[in-house]
Amino acid sequence: MKKIVSFLVLTGLLLLAGCSNKASGSDAETLKVGASPTPHAEILEHIKPLLKKEGVNLEIVKFDDYILPNKSLAEGEIDANYFSTVPYFNLQKAENNYDFANVAGIHLEPMGIYSHDIKKVADIPEGATVIVSNVASEWGRVLRIFEQNGLIKVKEGVAIDKATFNDITDNPKKLVFKHDVEPTLLATAYENKEGDLVAINSNFAYEKGLNPVKDSLMLEDKDSPYVNIIATRTKDKDDPRVKKLVAALQDKEVQAWIEEKWGGSVIPVSK
Repeated sequence: MKKIVSFLVLTGLLLLAGCSNKASGSDAETLKVGASPTPHAEILEHIKPLLKKEGVNLEIVKFDDYILPNKSLAEGEIDANYFSTVPYFNLQKAENNYDFANVAGIHLEPMGIYSHDIKKVADIPEGATVIVSNVASEWGRVLRIFEQNGLIKVKEGVAIDKATFNDITDNPKKLVFKHDVEPTLLATAYENKEGDLVAINSNFAYEKGLNPVKDSLMLEDKDSPYVNIIATRTKDKDDPRVKKLVAALQDKEVQAWIEEKWGGSVIPVSK
């Protein structure tokens, strides 16, 4: 009889523990999202209370590179990631055969061209060295900025996310583009004056105390296709937790907060 009572007591305790876990946010309601530290993780941190009200426990996993967030997603270590632009996402998906889905566009981080010594585009000297990321999907982005500022011309009909430096058809100032630096090291290259001009993504610029709107010599326009997205495995694209995540990120008050906090260096979108 004592054994039966003990069994019933133990069973009751286990059931209570299970209910307690579910109430505080069980695995079924936890959403693990990989993100770059700035601004992605900061934005996610801001929406945690909104998601908690919707019954979602948001867990943020920070990544300092552009490779591991996709590997972790593919291996099931995280449920979604928030770090890549549309062209980079498409490139990585094709190159690695990832079964991923672009769930929603959240914001744009205009790329800036920075220089310690050059204060006006007109003052860029002949033969100036331009330091650029080694990520091929970013090259067309850089070329577009230089073309829009009248410094080069790119072959007609070339898609922006496919353009390379071989597509330059006119380069009157004989600018030298060096594209062998990891994205995370571009701000350091700028600090060390490794080139006359350095193209830096806004998130890395911010981490080094640069304000893209105020400090850049040239800045990418708002019509850029390089929107930062939420990505998931294809089978999870309609997951209710993911839908709640996107809804929170695209909430009008959250978007207003993003605009105020980053002053135009991070531009919210709803795509």
